[in-house]
Amino acid sequence: MCGILGIYYFDGQRQIDKALLERMSRTLIHRGPDDEGFYTSSGIGLGHRRLSIIDLESGKQPMGNEDGSIQVVFNGEIYNFLELRHQLEAKGHVFQTRSDTETLIHGYEEWGIALVQRINGMFAFCIWDQKQRRLFLARDRVGKKPLYFSLNKDRLIFASELKALLCDLTLNHDIDLTALDDYLSFLYVPSPKTIFRNVSKLPPAHYMMIEDGQVKMGAYWDLMFEPKVKEEEVFSFELDQKLSEATRKRLISDVPLGAFLSGGIDSSAVVAHMVPWMDGRPLITASIGFDEARYNELAYARQVANQYGTHHNEFVAQPKALDVIEKIVWHLDEPFGDSSALPTYYVSKLAKEVVTVALSGDGGDENYAGYIRRYWLNRFEDRIRNGLPSFVRRSMLGPLGHIYPKWDFLPAPLRLKFMLTNLSCPHEEAYFRDMSMFLPESKQKLYSFELKKGLGDYTPSTYLSSHFGRARFLDTLSRIQYVDIKTYLTEDILVKVDRMSMAHSLEVRSPLLDYELMEFAATIPSELKLKGKTSKYILKKSLRDRLPLNLLNREKQGFSIPLAEWLKGELREYVEEVLFSQRSRQRGYFNEKSVEKIWKRHLQGITDYSAHIWTLLMLELWHRVFFDNRSSFSI
Repeated sequence: MCGILGIYYFDGQRQIDKALLERMSRTLIHRGPDDEGFYTSSGIGLGHRRLSIIDLESGKQPMGNEDGSIQVVFNGEIYNFLELRHQLEAKGHVFQTRSDTETLIHGYEEWGIALVQRINGMFAFCIWDQKQRRLFLARDRVGKKPLYFSLNKDRLIFASELKALLCDLTLNHDIDLTALDDYLSFLYVPSPKTIFRNVSKLPPAHYMMIEDGQVKMGAYWDLMFEPKVKEEEVFSFELDQKLSEATRKRLISDVPLGAFLSGGIDSSAVVAHMVPWMDGRPLITASIGFDEARYNELAYARQVANQYGTHHNEFVAQPKALDVIEKIVWHLDEPFGDSSALPTYYVSKLAKEVVTVALSGDGGDENYAGYIRRYWLNRFEDRIRNGLPSFVRRSMLGPLGHIYPKWDFLPAPLRLKFMLTNLSCPHEEAYFRDMSMFLPESKQKLYSFELKKGLGDYTPSTYLSSHFGRARFLDTLSRIQYVDIKTYLTEDILVKVDRMSMAHSLEVRSPLLDYELMEFAATIPSELKLKGKTSKYILKKSLRDRLPLNLLNREKQGFSIPLAEWLKGELREYVEEVLFSQRSRQRGYFNEKSVEKIWKRHLQGITDYSAHIWTLLMLELWHRVFFDNRSSFSI
């Protein structure tokens, strides 16, 4: 795993500022502590930070072809690189290294930009073709590896992380208020936006090509839900075989390798599929738990570790977020409100003490319908919605939801007020409300006049519209899964895992996100994923001979922290100092009394506003780390 960066001038004449490349590279040292390399020529400069995983001796980057006319910088792993290498050697290509990076060079020589469609892996890379004066960048299908860029009429500057771009002090640092609004809805800034107006993210499954002064961007892959008719046992057997193969591909490594083991089904499934392929090598697992029993899954993780004889490591997290919270903000690059970043940081730290590569269970919930409460309720509500005339929903259920008592002591999906309001909306709007932290009506009270004015009539729900448009003919469950994969998975889950693992120079691989496995999962009918109220039905069935029944049948717990309790205890003084400081008030984003009311209601136990408070806290801390201290990136 690595960090990449580069500067490209359209005129092809400008000399590259090598000092700027070096500053950018220094900000990415955690992504690649083992080596550093640069390539510069007229109008083009590339940089690379290396975390050595495969071919430790000769895999240095930037890497060029025989005459140096093609250069590549690459972040990620290509799991089918041996297969591609054999194909290329059969066509006469001669390889000088054992590195998967060299596959990109010869693959580009043979197939051009169509190379990207042949790759199975996680990646962000840049290929510079000197003869064609062509720059080609691409990002993997589900966005495991990041790529930020800033583009204007003169040049392109790009890097694996936003902080590297901030080393260029000529870059405009204006905040994108619509991105801020998105963040307060979704807890992240969705691609292609970033929190800054003049910086973008290349979306997953997209490429960018610059040639002859023209910039072309496009998608090269999409996930198609096309259910097929097969017996349950056939789907179960094929799923078992395909997950086994996806896991095997991810075990190629010249450094110590292990797995995250949360005690849930997905990570346990990965461990179960790893063991047969380890060839006698010890399997090292890492788990994190909490003193608070309802957040602690260590017993289940220990059960799987004992069953498979792994070398198991555990860490019990204490409410000492103050020790790491600003480090986490720095590594996240943009405002990010998912508090599970904290345990992900800790489990990555624990894993890095014993391995350099860890496999994870990410992707199981989205591909096999694991979010039982949300998926089941969405499907239930949509059946009611489709069975009622629209005028009944709008004229009766909507007003009834408005006047119905608000029972804050119940989880949101169990509140009848919440359901009545959802039923009065089209499915897309109801989904948006389900996924939003601050609902539109809450923002009216929270936002300052200035922020409302700056936003105009913008609404974050537009971000979801294109995804819903492509999924409009699918059944309810498949529709939600598709949108989740395109939004929540790529922009929240995978961002969290990448940044928190890279904070410790740890590479994380996700067998359940193998794109071929995902395409197979998309052929499984919805009723075999969510059967009645049984989530992940077909995945559990495929694992019945690999995992204990008590683990397969237990209720999903989720990877979360005792945030509500911590905010009332150890973190209380810190939160008050940050949220109600003069600096925070001067941002001018929020109505101070609304923030105070949210905080007081949480402290009094009236409503659990812990997630809302954390979202506001992380926003203010981001401003302090990245906005107030911009000059620090020039060092």
